[in-house]
Amino acid sequence: MKTASVVTVFLLVVCLAVLLAACGGGGGEEGPTSAASKIAFASDRDGNVEIYVMNADGSGQSRLTENSADESSFTWSPDGRRIAFQSDRDENSEIYVMNADGSDQTNITNNLAEDLAPAWSPDGRRIGFASDRDGNREVYVMNADGSDQTNLTNNPADDFGLVWSPDGSRIAFVSSHDGNLEVYVMNADGSGQTNLTNSPTDDLAPAWSPDGTRISFMPTREGNWEIYVMNADGSGQTNLTNNPAYDSIPAWSPDGSRIAFDSERDGNLEVYVMNADGSGPTRLTDNPAKDGVPAWSPDGSRIAFVSDRDGNFEIYMMNADGSGQTRLTNSPGADSGPAWSP
Repeated sequence: MKTASVVTVFLLVVCLAVLLAACGGGGGEEGPTSAASKIAFASDRDGNVEIYVMNADGSGQSRLTENSADESSFTWSPDGRRIAFQSDRDENSEIYVMNADGSDQTNITNNLAEDLAPAWSPDGRRIGFASDRDGNREVYVMNADGSDQTNLTNNPADDFGLVWSPDGSRIAFVSSHDGNLEVYVMNADGSGQTNLTNSPTDDLAPAWSPDGTRISFMPTREGNWEIYVMNADGSGQTNLTNNPAYDSIPAWSPDGSRIAFDSERDGNLEVYVMNADGSGPTRLTDNPAKDGVPAWSPDGSRIAFVSDRDGNFEIYMMNADGSGQTRLTNSPGADSGPAWSP
């Protein structure tokens, strides 16, 4: 993958965010899954992509957004009271915030540039996002009400794909600053920007472990996507998957002991899980359909995922060992991107 593909890869990362708002997720304290836990998801069942929510058992499915635009890249606030999302209802992509019931939808970026992929800080006070308002993709941060929008990266490279460290003190992101795509880290104010991966191939999709000591990412160093992990300072970079198949979309379990991921190693896309050191890879789904984008429940006991085993993409649930696979959605449209409320 060459530098010329930066825009294409950026769009890929944004699409992954649409499919899995919790990509690489699992942060936060582990505890019992509340009976009130919700799952937000995207669906085009009503003709265009809208944001929906349902109970964790699939009941109570409700549309939160309702307009002719496409809504995407949604993410829960840490307290579960609000959802930030990306919408093109104003003829360009903007970042909106709404209450968890869909009320009070507010454009908080409000400019003519493309503003994309919101990410809440762990304390809920700020939202990071990507914007091309300065002529190229940059990482910005703003207060949760949209005030004080600040360019953190501010260089001629493309910078995007930001993820906050669990304590909110640092931000990992992807940058083309060195000619190819690398994983960088910086302090939450934009200072101390450091290339962690520093390889001749592209490195993408950083995701912090729940304790903030490690970062998983997706490089193409072996000629295909693999899942790597490194220490938070970039040391100890290790290939966890290491096979000729494509392995992607790693998702840390809430306690950090396991990583769920997608793999084509058995000829079609399936959901796997492995220990955080790469040992014990286990296939959880096993059918001719495409199964992917795993999302852990807050207590780590269940995994929501997407499958087209019934002819179109629907959201399914299974226990963390792969048992009890159950379809949660059943619509003529494509349902994707399950994201658990905190």
